[in-house]
Amino acid sequence: MASMTCKEKILSEDYMDLINYFILPEGSVQGNDDVFCYIPINERFLSIYYSRAVLPPLEVSSYFYRYIPRLYGLMDLFVPEALDRNFDPQPLIRSGISFVQKEPLNLTGRNVVLGFADTGIDYRNPVFRREDGSTRILAIWDQSVQTGTPPDGLIYGSEYTREQINEALQLDNPLELVPVTDDIGHGTAMASAAAGSALNGGIDFLGAAPDADIVVVKLKQAKQFLRDYYMTPPGVPAYGTNDIMLAVKYLSSFCIPFHRPAVICLGVGSSFGDHTGNSALSQYISTVGTQINQVVVVAGGNEGNSAHHFSGHIDGTGSVNVEIRVSEGTKGFLLEAWGSVPDFFSISVRSPGGEVIPPVSGRLGQSLEYTFVYEKTRIRLDYQPVEAETGKEVAVLRFENPTQGIWTVIVIREGGNGSGNFNMWLPIRQFINGTAEFLQPNPETTLTSPSFAQPPMAVTAYNSRNNSFYYNSGQGFGANGEIKPDLSAPGVDISVATGTIQGRTVVGTGTGTSLAAALTAGAAAQFMQWAVVEYNSPYAGGVSTRNYFLRGAARDAAYTYPSRQWGMGRLDMEGVFNWIAGIPP
Repeated sequence: MASMTCKEKILSEDYMDLINYFILPEGSVQGNDDVFCYIPINERFLSIYYSRAVLPPLEVSSYFYRYIPRLYGLMDLFVPEALDRNFDPQPLIRSGISFVQKEPLNLTGRNVVLGFADTGIDYRNPVFRREDGSTRILAIWDQSVQTGTPPDGLIYGSEYTREQINEALQLDNPLELVPVTDDIGHGTAMASAAAGSALNGGIDFLGAAPDADIVVVKLKQAKQFLRDYYMTPPGVPAYGTNDIMLAVKYLSSFCIPFHRPAVICLGVGSSFGDHTGNSALSQYISTVGTQINQVVVVAGGNEGNSAHHFSGHIDGTGSVNVEIRVSEGTKGFLLEAWGSVPDFFSISVRSPGGEVIPPVSGRLGQSLEYTFVYEKTRIRLDYQPVEAETGKEVAVLRFENPTQGIWTVIVIREGGNGSGNFNMWLPIRQFINGTAEFLQPNPETTLTSPSFAQPPMAVTAYNSRNNSFYYNSGQGFGANGEIKPDLSAPGVDISVATGTIQGRTVVGTGTGTSLAAALTAGAAAQFMQWAVVEYNSPYAGGVSTRNYFLRGAARDAAYTYPSRQWGMGRLDMEGVFNWIAGIPP
């Protein structure tokens, strides 16, 4: 039998996607043999594809926690399929974006690349085209389509250039040549809010950076083995760490220092991890965000009101009962518990019927699989006493077919001289088939990963029509007290492109932190035009852009900053340039 190519391994369910922390020798190239192949991401990370036939089942006890890819979901709660509404510029006005688009600054993102890794893009829509009908998109990498030529060094998917897209737009059916679609609409909505063209002089539609060049990665759906591990409901969009990291690598490649800066916007998130920026994706975008002329903007997630975070404290060697309400028909879910060093803990579980799993200590990294007598539920508890990246204790509990009712996770502090604090997180709401909620949740520290990366800007959402914080938006700070989010931006009822009717853009509305991130990314493109393209601050990158935005943010006397909801305030581009000009607020 002929050996599989690396592309075939990447796409095959018989090969497991893993993130490997590895420093490649200088001059190393893509590896490939019968067991595995890999794609280098940078000097630290490999995207590796390994034969499942020679690997143990996907469990924390069999792998280091950090090697297991996460699943990321979309960070919008509502993007309609088709609503024909009038364009509303109010969020652009309230965030100062409209002010700097006009004379004398004329900041429209000219010669700046805005990059999106998401659900694709409707490249045929007028909001992504110039007045002459040509595309504003530099390139699209569709990871889900294998009929075209992949980007150099990335092996899978199909890349479509601006020339190919323009050629396709001349056809009666453009999809015959460039078969990129966005059936979900999330990526199209984000790109339109951030970079939509000025239609009818901005009356019919206008994005934050209407003259920016656009680059898009359509993420392929995660493999079934990973969805099975996380027990993700069928049909729910879910994306793996490997594909997202490679997408960021691709988007970053379009930056040309001192000539064409790049802003990368991510509207996906995960509620797992220690919430201090130690995930592989967080570390990688931190590296990208520190490079010259590159900015990364991340949605803060919509988990603030989901009841999916519990924060506990134990004095001495006491215990805390953590109650979880599970609805009928819930198929299963994962729960992560993180303890602070040097404390160490044990965990016990009590079912709604009263059966108890005896305490399992994390001291030796024990693992246990338990099937109840009077319940159909199976629970696997995996401990890692010293997680390699964070040094913290982590326990992963996997509930299969949980019985309806109140489940109790009993956390026992065995010893240590630390704070006695611990945290638990359930999956993002769309990743649970049913309902699982803490009875005593804490809405704080609910920003989704990779929001805690530094220096990328993490953005929460607010309603710009009444200045109220969006109640579903994630909140800070980090589990270690790190100041996140950075800013809040409009994210409620944002005008977005939802389709076309007879060649005309259909305008709908969307709500969620990914749209707040999209507007902030468009604002960052405006700033990078002023700083780099117009050579006012040619070395500007993620750190300086963030700090300018924080200095110019709008702040209310009623709040204390930094804020768990607002970060350092509301996005205000007029305030940014007033600060630069020395004009007092």
